[in-house]
Amino acid sequence: MTQDPLDRACARLDEHLPRWLRRTFGWLRSPPAKLVRIPVGILCLLGGMLWFLPLLGIWMLPLGLLLLAQDVRLLRKPVGRGILWLIARYEGLKARFSA
Repeated sequence: MTQDPLDRACARLDEHLPRWLRRTFGWLRSPPAKLVRIPVGILCLLGGMLWFLPLLGIWMLPLGLLLLAQDVRLLRKPVGRGILWLIARYEGLKARFSA
């Protein structure tokens, strides 16, 4: 499989998102959205560091890394693998609790 891990992770993540969020996520990944994607990614990372506050949370860290990895080549492979790992754990827990 020669596809980039980040692209695989985004495709898998896309399967779990609601339609309205899928469109937004797709737009954020597009090249014209770079001027929005980078600040949003940085804000998500900063918000994730404030995980103890209501509404902000640790969930913002992977989202921020995912957005920044679109533009930072060095982050693409580790973030892609990490997101794939998180999705696999989510699917395992979902299957365990639905059975």
